[in-house]
Amino acid sequence: MPVGKNLYFASDFHLGAVSYSSSREREDRIIRWLDMIKDDVAELFLMGDVFDFWFEYKTVVPKGYIRFLGKLAQLTDSGVKLYLFKGNHDMWMFDYFVTEFNATIITNELEIERSGKKFYLHHGDGLGPGDKFYKFLKKFFRSGVCQWLFARLHPNLGVGIANAWSRQSRIAGAKDEHKMQYQQEWLETYSREMLKTKHFDYFVFGHRHLPLDIALPDNARYINLGEWVNYNSYAVFDGTELSLRYFTQ
Repeated sequence: MPVGKNLYFASDFHLGAVSYSSSREREDRIIRWLDMIKDDVAELFLMGDVFDFWFEYKTVVPKGYIRFLGKLAQLTDSGVKLYLFKGNHDMWMFDYFVTEFNATIITNELEIERSGKKFYLHHGDGLGPGDKFYKFLKKFFRSGVCQWLFARLHPNLGVGIANAWSRQSRIAGAKDEHKMQYQQEWLETYSREMLKTKHFDYFVFGHRHLPLDIALPDNARYINLGEWVNYNSYAVFDGTELSLRYFTQ
């Protein structure tokens, strides 16, 4: 990692939810954050559910988000390496971001080592015990058959169906994630199980919608990045330590 350059991690922007006005306000806030980090970011990891819905037809992508996409282009043109993780809301990313931003698309997990620290990175959906129905849906929605069938729909119909589905999401429903804070964390359980066979210094996830920093055995930590509707939370690795932070500007 270049001297003086940091790794930044963020997740669950859910651009497009809950309304146009709220999404635009959030988009402007994210752009201010990207402006703040532009001088010291080497690698940017956007770890899923960046969009509340995304589907790439062969010649069409969802309209909107032009200011955010322009900022990503500015960063990548300046040499920042961009990683985009598929979340449960934007799993249908194909080659648009690769072509336009030279991004690396991560379908499942990514294991990296930086400055002697080992990271296990994943959006977080479908991991750990339970939630068997979602795990079945995830396998179906990511199948080539499902993607081919959806691509046959006119974009007006396909995006309309997807937006109706998204309105049932936790973000759209404004459910209180704190109600589950003291229940057993599935991703924490998953991380502890992983440590039994392989050491990582940091397990970093999104999906949970609640910023968390939990100590694990062997000096490892489970970091959840939270989301940007309520918390504006992110993580930064400065070459020595990974810290969970909040954007307040």
